[in-house]
Amino acid sequence: MKHRLLLINLLVVTVAVVLDQAIKALVVATMALGSAIELLPFLALYHARNTGIAFSMFSDFGDIGLALLSGTVLVVVLILWVKTPRERKLTHFSLAIIVGGAIGNLIDRISLGYVVDYVYFHTPLFDFAVFNLADAFITVGAILILLDEFVLVRFSAPDGAERRD
Repeated sequence: MKHRLLLINLLVVTVAVVLDQAIKALVVATMALGSAIELLPFLALYHARNTGIAFSMFSDFGDIGLALLSGTVLVVVLILWVKTPRERKLTHFSLAIIVGGAIGNLIDRISLGYVVDYVYFHTPLFDFAVFNLADAFITVGAILILLDEFVLVRFSAPDGAERRD
């Protein structure tokens, strides 16, 4: 990665981590565990603790196991990031928000033993898992990578040929 791209990526990671941690701190400071604030008929702030990974999966791994698993995934993502050609700016941004989200949740996992969640989508017939901004960064980043890899790169290829960086 060139220096400018590296600095931009580090800035994106830093902003993602700071936003994630600031919102989590606000939720913890102002909402009792298990309390909810309805924002819309389908959206609430709901203070929860996630002892697993996404959607409480792997909660039986324990704190150290989950921290090691999260750290391993983070290292793999960082390796992919370094190998990504610098022309793939959307993928770089996507990996930056994924790394920022992963670091935000890893900070919680190491310091608290759980991850603070607070976004709750629901309807009278459907309950979705409670999640946080870091989870949203990871999910949106993954979707953007897929979009870049399978849609945008193919449409930007000359003469219908598949472009590979």
